[in-house]
Amino acid sequence: MKTAIVIGAGIGGLAIALRLKKQDYHVIVIEKNDYAGGKLHAIDQDGYRFDLGPSLFTLPHLIDDLLQLFPEHENLFSYRSKQIACHYFWEDGTVFKASTDSQEFVRTAAAIFNENEKTLYSYLQKSKKKYNLTKSLFLEKSLHKASTYLSMDTVKALINTPFLGISNTLDQENRVFKNPKLTQLFNRYATYNGSSPYQTPGIMSMIPHLELGLGTYYPHGGMHSISQSLFEMGEKVGIEFRFRESVTHINHLDNQVTGITTDRATYEADLVVSNMDIYPTYRNLMKDIKAPEKTLQQERSSSALIFYWGIDRVFSELDLHNILFSEDYHTEFEHIFEHKTLSKDPTVYINITSKESQEDAPAGHENWFVMINAPGDYGQDWKQIVQEAKKDIIKKIEKCLGVNISNHIKTEYILTPQGIEANTSSYRGALYGAASNDKFAAFLRHPNFNKQVKNLYHVGGSVHPGGGIPLCLLSVQITADLISKANS
Repeated sequence: MKTAIVIGAGIGGLAIALRLKKQDYHVIVIEKNDYAGGKLHAIDQDGYRFDLGPSLFTLPHLIDDLLQLFPEHENLFSYRSKQIACHYFWEDGTVFKASTDSQEFVRTAAAIFNENEKTLYSYLQKSKKKYNLTKSLFLEKSLHKASTYLSMDTVKALINTPFLGISNTLDQENRVFKNPKLTQLFNRYATYNGSSPYQTPGIMSMIPHLELGLGTYYPHGGMHSISQSLFEMGEKVGIEFRFRESVTHINHLDNQVTGITTDRATYEADLVVSNMDIYPTYRNLMKDIKAPEKTLQQERSSSALIFYWGIDRVFSELDLHNILFSEDYHTEFEHIFEHKTLSKDPTVYINITSKESQEDAPAGHENWFVMINAPGDYGQDWKQIVQEAKKDIIKKIEKCLGVNISNHIKTEYILTPQGIEANTSSYRGALYGAASNDKFAAFLRHPNFNKQVKNLYHVGGSVHPGGGIPLCLLSVQITADLISKANS
């Protein structure tokens, strides 16, 4: 039996381990932390449970596909659909509950924002069309294999390039709306890949279709249950997990991978898959290989500053996902990407899983995951930034919800870009690897295979097709297909 070694037990590492096991590999996963899941981790503090990382669950069929690899264990995970995608708030008192039903979304948005229903419906239809045209090229296949460009799906996408909005920014695409609040609402989807709506190309207007067309979901037990279910399945089917062990080198001979060296041992392998961020993969594990500098020097995506608060009351006006918008969105992104700092008026995202799982907080309390978009770690004074940001967030909450939330915080845990990098090896704490603030960014991402070392592959949010749970899982599908084809 051939041996495959997976570096990192994040969502990408867990998923590729399962797919390789299905291909009859003996699979060993090496993880530096004492837990599986990477960013999909959780903590318990003072009676509150907090998901630490990703909070939005879309395209659940990608998890279903993994579970169905081993049908005898597919009951390890379950989820339910959400009727409301998000509650949006502005300081002037405007509140919008975004339905995942497109007709209801259009009807409500038209009434609240005084927008033409036809304009809204047309936008959502174009979002759907862009998604369907591009998913097979940009999301489901390697952009770095000639065979990709010979398919009819690719030809269709290339013919429709003028329609895709590549030459415009997302903000320019979204100025189709009369009400600037609607433009702002759709501009926020740039953050789904850690980019600025004023720089990322208009093709990103396909992202709303994930939420408003295909729906949002809640996994029973919270987001952490995704990684834990995959880990549990991995153990049940015989995947070996080695925790608290750090890979120090990817070994190779004559341009062929031979295994890895860790701080404990050397392992031989027929195949190695790195789920580690591509930057430290080259800088730390492959110092003897010429690095693809053009790829590694790309602008990094945004990071996050997150406060996890135990709140001693219930807010009926809030739901699982909530956004409190900045009054000046452009300035906010300018601070993040150009000045590597935070504006005094940040957009605040509040995720409350106790709305869905009451056991996540004591009775009459809520567990708030309070996040603002932030630059990566470039040596800033994070202690000072955290202090100022907390004041600004509390101010924003008071303006939008009419309450001084500082009086209700019973426990607090804080995660900065520095902490994100320390926990997950994400360079500079970037949540999505490289930013997509360039129309050619998709083509500059590292491929899922290594061009210099045979049988070395790469998965996760820093390589093709990008960051976030769905794209990480799609990177795994692409990689598993490449490995299967190479073996046949």
